Amino acid sequence: MGLRYRKNLKAVFGRPDVAFCGLRVAVFVDGDYWHGRILQQSGLQALNESLKTSNRAFWVRKIQQNVARDTLVNGELERAGWSVVRVWETDLKRNPALVAARILELVSSRRLVTGGPSAQGTCAVGLQADS
Repeated sequence: MGLRYRKNLKAVFGRPDVAFCGLRVAVFVDGDYWHGRILQQSGLQALNESLKTSNRAFWVRKIQQNVARDTLVNGELERAGWSVVRVWETDLKRNPALVAARILELVSSRRLVTGGPSAQGTCAVGLQADS
């Protein structure tokens, strides 16, 4: 099943790590720390307790902003007809086959719905990419 993909594509809003353009599937591999895994799974108190720094308020705010940006990117891509997959980096490291199977399942379902990649194969979604 030869799948065509692009890496770190600036033309797609949010600059996904992997984009299956014709099928409009965007894959992001999120770092646990920078994208707030603790915050999302255990809450603000757990994040505060996990940060061992004197500048805790700055880092909490920074991580909250990253999570908010991820949510914005997901919404914009979904409104433009894309399916978004977000993968935690440690999950990918622990079980790459499981992550690949999850992505393949989504890509396969998009092939069934769309009838395969679009003739254009374009990745542009009409949104300005992050810098």
